[in-house]
Amino acid sequence: MTNVYKWGRNESLIWPPHGPIYSWSAVFACAFLLALFMYLCYVFTLSPLQEYYLPYYLRSEMAGAMRPAGKYQLLYIVDAGGKLRPALADDVKHGKSDQPGGKPILLTLSPDAVNAGARTLLREPERIYRNTALHAWLSRWVYAGQEPIQLFIRPLEAAPALLFVALVLAIPKDIARRRQLRYGRRLRGPEMLEPAAFTERFQPHGLGLVVNKKGTVVRLPALAENKHLAVIGDTGSGKSTAIRQILLEVRARGDNAILYDSSAGFLKQFYDEKRGDIVLNPVDLRCPYWSPVDEVEDMAEAETMAKALFPEHDLNRFFIDAPRKIFAYLLTFGPSPADLVAWMSNPAVIEKKVQGTEMEELIDAYAPNQRAGVLSSLSMVANALRYLPPIEKTKTRWTAREWARERKGWIFITSFPSYIEPLRPLITVWFDLLVMRLLSRPEPHHHPSWYVIDELADLEKLPSLHKALTQSRKWGNPIVLGFQNAAQLEANYGPQASSMLSQPASKMYFRVTDPPSAQWVSKAVGDVEIERLKETHYDGTRRGRNFALDRQIEPLVMASEIEGLPDLHGYLKYENCVTRFRLPKVELPEIADDLIKRDLRDVVRPIERDRAPKRAKHPASNPKQEALSFDTNKL
Repeated sequence: MTNVYKWGRNESLIWPPHGPIYSWSAVFACAFLLALFMYLCYVFTLSPLQEYYLPYYLRSEMAGAMRPAGKYQLLYIVDAGGKLRPALADDVKHGKSDQPGGKPILLTLSPDAVNAGARTLLREPERIYRNTALHAWLSRWVYAGQEPIQLFIRPLEAAPALLFVALVLAIPKDIARRRQLRYGRRLRGPEMLEPAAFTERFQPHGLGLVVNKKGTVVRLPALAENKHLAVIGDTGSGKSTAIRQILLEVRARGDNAILYDSSAGFLKQFYDEKRGDIVLNPVDLRCPYWSPVDEVEDMAEAETMAKALFPEHDLNRFFIDAPRKIFAYLLTFGPSPADLVAWMSNPAVIEKKVQGTEMEELIDAYAPNQRAGVLSSLSMVANALRYLPPIEKTKTRWTAREWARERKGWIFITSFPSYIEPLRPLITVWFDLLVMRLLSRPEPHHHPSWYVIDELADLEKLPSLHKALTQSRKWGNPIVLGFQNAAQLEANYGPQASSMLSQPASKMYFRVTDPPSAQWVSKAVGDVEIERLKETHYDGTRRGRNFALDRQIEPLVMASEIEGLPDLHGYLKYENCVTRFRLPKVELPEIADDLIKRDLRDVVRPIERDRAPKRAKHPASNPKQEALSFDTNKL
């Protein structure tokens, strides 16, 4: 018996706490059904006379083995002449016949018996009959040779089969209940489900992953896609395999994808030139021509781009803001990437460009430390811009602004370990521009655009990523983030990391061997309140067992379990439901080259610098400022 009360949790009073209540319930239910079917058989299959004589028929059979005779009262028909004969089945029907000096009989004469001359239905006084003889007479003249068990053969034959089916259903429930009482029953907190039960819980129609050997599909609700997905785990634990499955479904839907592909593994398997795919990697021959000037229309957009090129760090804030302002101002002259490299590598040119503006003081020659810090930051970005291919060596021209209008094809932002350091500013600004451009209402013909970032820690801080996580949901652009642990995000994003980690509604956890990170994953999965049955054995004058319910709060998944997960094994959490899964290996054909390297000899060529003398701090005259606003002809 279980009584459930609502008081912040599921309260329970369980009795008996350890008995097979489902099995006993099945037995009692089958016994009740057997009695019900036998009663229905008694009512609908026996004749009125058979119903009357049934107690005599059973007693004469059972008593015949113990004593030879017994007292019985048989029914007789009295005709018009006063003669008596035993009543037969066709002589009576349901009704009521009064008897002299006794209780009435719940039978009456049938019309056929009345037509045949019968006048009265009479019950004789108690009389001694031999049991075997009476049983034989009843069998021949009343029951047509059917023994008592044959009268109820159908219910009796069905009862064992019904009991077997009931026990097959009840015994596993008792085993599960016993296991639940012994190992714990969830009261509050996240719930661990099998993959099929996880899918059934939400009745979803969204993103799905094929898991386990049987090919079960774990599917998230469609509404969960725009709430983003985080994939967390060490290198080689299964993040890329999970992302590969996601990309397969994105391709099947015809949606777009913007991928940061750190090793070009996805590029080899998903790149399709006919679809209009773009490879953004200055080292790759397939990279289109791109210029920062083509991306900006006003000073505000120039400053936004500068914010991505010059990320925040632990240095003095001045050495972040000053290079940003100078770079944004340089864009107002409409330079090509080669011009920007030449200008930012030559302090004399920068001095000339900013002369007469408020930025002139930022690189004052009389503040050598300040000047050196600002110029070194500009020089580092110039080193990244130097890798951009010139327009004469490219086939196409590309801008994030134009792509956002059409949203045609996938974008692969690739890098390799030997080039990641010099190219990191470009990768960051490209991704940041794409995030910024897609934060707008899509046209009716636009497909959703998926942001997929594998190894997020490879990138500098993306200024627009936090905004994308919080705002792109309403524009239908899901984000899939892959990283190893929370510490990586905290290193790049500082206090914003916790709010960013809270944005993805769905989280996929693979193996994390770092103990603090594994503990963080365990806490992120959640704690659960467990109710267990404690069984105490004691000896003494009386032997017995004592049962009590004990409640504890413990992690649903321990940190040690996270640390010891095999490859491709993980946990998926959405809302308060968790499922453990195993991803199958996804073997896809390689349909493209990971890198078609272009000639980089023009990149490494040294740049001639103009060794101009230092300018005085307070010039006698102020030359005319070269540009205070955008030249629309150049743009």
